[in-house]
Amino acid sequence: MSHEATWSRTGIFYGWFVVAAAFAVTFVGFGCAYTFSAFLESLQRDFGASRGSVSLVFSLAGFLYFALGIVSGPLADRYGSRRLALAGMLLIGLGLAAAGAARNLVEVYAAYGLGVGLGIGFAYVPAVGAVQRWFVRRRGFASGLAVSGIGVGTLVMPPLATLLIEALGWRGAYLALGAIAAIVGGGMALLLENDPRARGLNPDGDPVLPGAIPAQAQGATVSEAIRSPHFVALYAACLICSFGLFVPFVHLVPYAGDHGVAASSAVLLLGVIGIGSTAGRFFLGGLADRIGRQTALLLLFIGMAGALAIWLVSTNFWQLAGFASSMA
Repeated sequence: MSHEATWSRTGIFYGWFVVAAAFAVTFVGFGCAYTFSAFLESLQRDFGASRGSVSLVFSLAGFLYFALGIVSGPLADRYGSRRLALAGMLLIGLGLAAAGAARNLVEVYAAYGLGVGLGIGFAYVPAVGAVQRWFVRRRGFASGLAVSGIGVGTLVMPPLATLLIEALGWRGAYLALGAIAAIVGGGMALLLENDPRARGLNPDGDPVLPGAIPAQAQGATVSEAIRSPHFVALYAACLICSFGLFVPFVHLVPYAGDHGVAASSAVLLLGVIGIGSTAGRFFLGGLADRIGRQTALLLLFIGMAGALAIWLVSTNFWQLAGFASSMA
């Protein structure tokens, strides 16, 4: 097998291109989703709707993209991560564009809730799952890089959405974000590959030796795992946690506006969450290795509860920035 078949033409292990693709998918997908708070006031005003009814749009999307993980993972094993992630990015693009053309709030539910929800649901798990297959020794670092796209997207995309709304109106902004999702996210998703052995490699770039038996994944099967008490408890804990976790992504910007914070400053609060999220994905992973994952998870849940308590007494930008950084 030729050198070009095992490594990229640049001499870089192809697994890092898979990491870059997964980063782009999480950056664009979650970044676009987390712009919703910037659109909330415009949707309320144009459709004469309450804040609660508008925020339900994001709730529907959030439910779908996490619930679909259990489906998109097996589909990626069967059809390939590239196809699933590409389809997901295109769905996000179509959903955002359709939301920009919506004539009533029900159409926004269908366009944004289903388009973005299904799109991230189909793209996220396959993209991150592909990274897992390309690395063993550096899996934690590679996975951290891949999912840090969520934090960077949260930092970059909401301010960009605010600028687009000011320049193009909320409808034009949704069309622009839809184009970014389809072109940038979809284009980068094409770099995803499921199996390093297709390029004559083992994970981490190790060569496949003649006659060697490929290492098989160890551990429980999917059916065994989802029936275990540990999985059920972890799933329930994360489900309950999500009720508080996603509230700021919808309500923090309008809440800040209610307390006299300028819109341009309020949207930066989501960026603070993004900065903390990006840093935390690297720092907390190492901490969990030292103190144990179960202990670390418990401390994180306690910290999240404390952060939400800070929100109760926060009424100006700097107090809310403190809340946002602790929530991250």
